Amino acid sequence: MSLYRTQVKIVADVLSAAMDDGSNEGVGITHLLRRANVSYARMVRMLNDLVGSGLLEALEQEKGNRYRTSERGLQFLTAYGRFQDFAKSFGLRL
Repeated sequence: MSLYRTQVKIVADVLSAAMDDGSNEGVGITHLLRRANVSYARMVRMLNDLVGSGLLEALEQEKGNRYRTSERGLQFLTAYGRFQDFAKSFGLRL
């Protein structure tokens, strides 16, 4: 039986995908869509929320926005990873 991902897991997937290229140039929305596996409409709403909360930075460019994980987003990913490890130690899966 397949399990649904939580909103927190999807946010973590988006933040991780936004770090993929390893440069400060950020990634495009297509890359985020493929890596996070969510619909375009949902991704647009999520990007607005993540940029608004300071977890992602939107970089305006000629061809459109690119996104990169902010310092606050990196802190979120670190805390999420620690919590995953903590839950796993009790036999839980997030």
